[in-house]
Amino acid sequence: MVSGKKNLEAAIAQEASRLGFADCAIAPASLGPQAAERLQQWLAEGLHGDMLWMEARSDQRADPATLWSDVRSVIMLGMSYAPGRDPFALADTPDRGRISVYAQGGDYHKTVKTALKALARWIVDQSENAEVKVFVDTAPVMEKPLAMAAGLGWQGKHTNLVSRRHGSWLFLGAIYTTLELAPSGAGQDLCGSCTACQDVCPTDAFPDPYRLDARRCISYLTIEHAGPIPTDLRRGIGNHVYGCDDCLAVCPWNKFAAAAHANRAFLPRAELAAPALADLLALDDAQFRAVFSGSPIKRSGRVRMVRNALIAAGNSGDAALVAPVAALLDDPEPVVRGAAVWTLAQLDAGLWQAEHAARMPHERDADVAAEWRLADAPEPV
Repeated sequence: MVSGKKNLEAAIAQEASRLGFADCAIAPASLGPQAAERLQQWLAEGLHGDMLWMEARSDQRADPATLWSDVRSVIMLGMSYAPGRDPFALADTPDRGRISVYAQGGDYHKTVKTALKALARWIVDQSENAEVKVFVDTAPVMEKPLAMAAGLGWQGKHTNLVSRRHGSWLFLGAIYTTLELAPSGAGQDLCGSCTACQDVCPTDAFPDPYRLDARRCISYLTIEHAGPIPTDLRRGIGNHVYGCDDCLAVCPWNKFAAAAHANRAFLPRAELAAPALADLLALDDAQFRAVFSGSPIKRSGRVRMVRNALIAAGNSGDAALVAPVAALLDDPEPVVRGAAVWTLAQLDAGLWQAEHAARMPHERDADVAAEWRLADAPEPV
């Protein structure tokens, strides 16, 4: 058992490092009224889109003590997933799908939570009467403001955490505890006049610095949003099929992030690093589950992945994709059929017009019928 509070705090950081965390710091168990006010304003403006779970427990999200009244300190942990290659490497390879760096390897929920639980057990063993609760992304916890309050970094203009040592590539986890631990000191905003993350966004998802309109964000559209992707945003999606790293990848602070510090569980799997759009379009449910087993992508399901691949195919200009796209006009899922309509219109105007004449009069699903009516088909060559 560690003796002395200061010794315990240092020992916690040392044990966290042994367990694979790249950084560890302590935040007070309160974020103050400003965090709650910003959250409520963001929700009131509807910038969270369909993420109704953000509203449902917003009071617990804004104040750790509302989630757990006995909490006295919050231990914030960061686990690096710094990439070993340029996240923009596939931007000019339209027949391949771009998967966000964080989702190319093992599921971070499992890896981070396993390490958090191990650290929490160690803390309980070292401290008399200590109670702990661990959280990784699935509970009403404001990880990024807490990480800034702990000094792991600051919330950048892209609203994600930026670390001086690890750039924008940290998975965050939290341990709430009844222990009275000394806060490490809040992080300082070092974005300065830089607007790189704002300028690079393909869908203009930032109405202002430090404010994200999730409804325009590629990560939200390809992961959280279940319905048809708005037509005015489809071109901006490019070949992103799951998430987007553009605003993270351009951050100048990434020059200090080293792939050598990344947890090996997050190393990219070959089949997820540069998947062919043709392969993604051909996935059925069983194949989807097999390919994405052990990946965070599995949670989103086959329908969203194929929908996203169809949008990417429509942006590709690749005539070789016409056949697999046309096959999806008969998919049982309306979201997939509707996306296939738009994509076919982009790739083959003549075939689109023929299919429109044959299918549109019999289409009963409102969303799919709307796609047939609104598809911006080019003139036949």
